Amino acid sequence: MLGPYREVLRTPHTIPMELSGFIGRLPLSMVGLGSVFLIIGNYPGKAYGLGGTVAAVGAIATAIMGPILGRLADRFGQRRVLIPVVILFGAGATLFIIAVKNLAPAWVLCIAALLAGGCIPPVGSMLRARWSYLLEGSRRLPAALAMESVLDELVFIIGPVLVTFLSSTGHATSGMVVAAALAVIGSLTFAAQHRTEPPPGRSESYSGPSAIRTPGLSILCLVGLSMGMTLGTFELVLVAFAKSQHESSLAGVLIAALAVGSMLSGIVWGTINWLAPLNRRLLLILCALAIATLPMLVTTNIWLLLIFVVICGMAVSPTLITSFTLCEELVPRESTNEGFTWIGTTIALGVAVGTSASGIIVDSYNANLAFGVATIAAGISALAVWAAQRLLHPKGRIISTDSSYGYPDLTE
Repeated sequence: MLGPYREVLRTPHTIPMELSGFIGRLPLSMVGLGSVFLIIGNYPGKAYGLGGTVAAVGAIATAIMGPILGRLADRFGQRRVLIPVVILFGAGATLFIIAVKNLAPAWVLCIAALLAGGCIPPVGSMLRARWSYLLEGSRRLPAALAMESVLDELVFIIGPVLVTFLSSTGHATSGMVVAAALAVIGSLTFAAQHRTEPPPGRSESYSGPSAIRTPGLSILCLVGLSMGMTLGTFELVLVAFAKSQHESSLAGVLIAALAVGSMLSGIVWGTINWLAPLNRRLLLILCALAIATLPMLVTTNIWLLLIFVVICGMAVSPTLITSFTLCEELVPRESTNEGFTWIGTTIALGVAVGTSASGIIVDSYNANLAFGVATIAAGISALAVWAAQRLLHPKGRIISTDSSYGYPDLTE
């Protein structure tokens, strides 16, 4: 079953690229949750609303800067963009930690979150752009993109458990400090993998219209927004739910359960030779996700909730795999970085909206009702995809059936 993934990893120089990229994006699943834990541990009162709002500000900054960084990477190269961004991220994360420890007012926390969030290294999008370059014209590309989605889920298995353990058993700042360190080390190591980096400006049209003007990409961005809202809602509400059940130590386990379900389904999803077109698959998955969230509105048993979390997670990775594969088919080659980054950006924006909205509902009502944010998000995106089926049916590119690899020259 893992044959397609082994085939993909035979591409020269890609294993070091994947290892450094995994470390570089691990903090994506740690920073938001770590900041919530840090604020809850230092600020009295209803800290879920404050933590959710500050996390939302950082995610909005990520959403705004993501496409800009992707477009700059397309034009000037990933390494020249990534290195200064990593330095600014480290400075922003340090400022945020200092501000929280000194009980700074909310506006100071938001400024620090803006700097750190806007400069989170977009390693995941850059990895997908590298695979698109390395396997252009190959039938192995969908498996490579599926593998990236599976690894994203592994990130969301390890990261929440690690940051929960660090924040709850050690010093309150440990989670954020480790997350920032991993981001810097992993991103700089990833930037050093120059043999797999796509050349900047592969086409003279890189200065042309933005990738967002591609028909259908805006719908995929709406899907990304809904997935981000789902992930942001789960990330915060599962912490609140565990605390309400006096089982705070299980918060990381609940969040990891979402990623476990997603990763397992992603592994299987990427190995199946589907007959249904991508646009129909995306519609069915989103409908399934909306339905799967309904029992969580009333479940009060933490172990029963764990089962429903796994079931919901099984829709996450297939949705992302299908969305990124559609993006690769719809967007012009010279705008690959930007196209992938637009989806990643809307996911980050969705995390902001989901975290903030669910945090307010948790403080005002209860954790169960807050799961409704994910239900509404999935339902709206399913309706949008249903209405835009024609836009999400790409003509397709000619893909080589040659069994040879046909890799770019990576020996320099």
